[in-house]
Amino acid sequence: MDKKPENGIIIGVDDRIGYGKAFVLGLQHVLAMDLYIAPIIIAGLLALSTENTSFFIQMCFLGTGIATLIQTGAGIKLPVVQGPSYVPIGAIAAIGGKLGLGAIAGSLIPGAIIIAVIGYPLKWFAKAVRKFIPPLVGGTVIIIVGIALMPIGLNNIYHSPGNIGENILVAAVSAGVLIICMLLGPRLKGIGTFFRLVSVIIAIAVGTMTASLFGSVDFSPVRDASWFSFPSLLPFGSPVFDVSAIITMVFVYLIILIETTGTWFVVSTVTGKELDEKRLNRASFGEGLGCFVGALVGSTPMTGYSSNAGLLAITGVASRLVIMASGVILICLGLVPKLSTAITCIPEPVINGVFGIVCVAIVANGIKVIQPIIIDDRNMIIIGIPILLTIAVSILPKEVLYSTPDWANYILSSGITVGALATVILNLVIPPRKEKPEEEPVAEDSV
Repeated sequence: MDKKPENGIIIGVDDRIGYGKAFVLGLQHVLAMDLYIAPIIIAGLLALSTENTSFFIQMCFLGTGIATLIQTGAGIKLPVVQGPSYVPIGAIAAIGGKLGLGAIAGSLIPGAIIIAVIGYPLKWFAKAVRKFIPPLVGGTVIIIVGIALMPIGLNNIYHSPGNIGENILVAAVSAGVLIICMLLGPRLKGIGTFFRLVSVIIAIAVGTMTASLFGSVDFSPVRDASWFSFPSLLPFGSPVFDVSAIITMVFVYLIILIETTGTWFVVSTVTGKELDEKRLNRASFGEGLGCFVGALVGSTPMTGYSSNAGLLAITGVASRLVIMASGVILICLGLVPKLSTAITCIPEPVINGVFGIVCVAIVANGIKVIQPIIIDDRNMIIIGIPILLTIAVSILPKEVLYSTPDWANYILSSGITVGALATVILNLVIPPRKEKPEEEPVAEDSV
């Protein structure tokens, strides 16, 4: 049975709307996404050329669109927007840096197949969720994702080319404009919703104009980029299958599943649609199939975007047709290199100023998931220790990683992986507190 939505949904999940309206509402979701930030960070860590970075972002748009159509149309069948996950950033950079770009695809393909198979035909995923990923774990993992990514954005601001003071100012302007747009939403009616929907685009535009005052904007590569480009399978070379890299990425995929399950909890709450076993198994199959297709076209692992889950509540529009329209738009963007090249020309302080606020939004979504849970001593440990370990790994000196085995290096390169594993393990090993049965009143003896 479906639950009553906690937010005012105007257009329901299965409501039919016109294609034109679906396109306009789907475009709003695309404008509010930050899906290009993860590939830009990965490209920087892999030291890709400008041309390869542009192509990589283009393929991420394409992979995201295909994965969204798969998940929303045939997988979970809820309004879930797929996008490049932040979880595997450290592992992908470590694998690509040590073994080459071919090893990235070689590590992604087997893990994606495993994730799909545990959904269907094995139907194991729903049972695993019920046992290993209750809302306490899912919400904590979302919080961990946001906390672990904050230092990445800040370090990129400090180490971007140019004057550090100017970089900080540009990042602060970008973040400030985004915050203002977010705050206008609930205070103004029609125009406020518009500002909230396109807040990321407005922040990037204002930040880029601010950076241009310091002469740090160069869009000349856009002139040389072609208008249309069709994808090819395995664009970064034949896959290299390294056992340790595959095992590491299977671990990472499991963490991504924990992360995206937290997002599914949010979507379920907003839309009032129950996450029964059939829906969960379809979701795992859709997630794995989307990641498999993404790996083939040169994209990164996909996950459900919690930011778009929040957008459902803001707009009151939960129609699957709207999200599928978003998928079609993303595919079209992936076929236009000029657009992806333009994104790579945006100064890093602008992107990372916005990225910092996105991290705050991710943390807030995690808090929403665990908000109804009573925080006793057990739950405090399950939430707090993984966050502590995430921060500890995030500030771990790189020279320590060099002395560890490859498999440990891959895992320790991601604070998210360590924190998420700790959350699952602690939830399993710490027994829940047993409620004391209420004592029945003792009857007084009659005299």
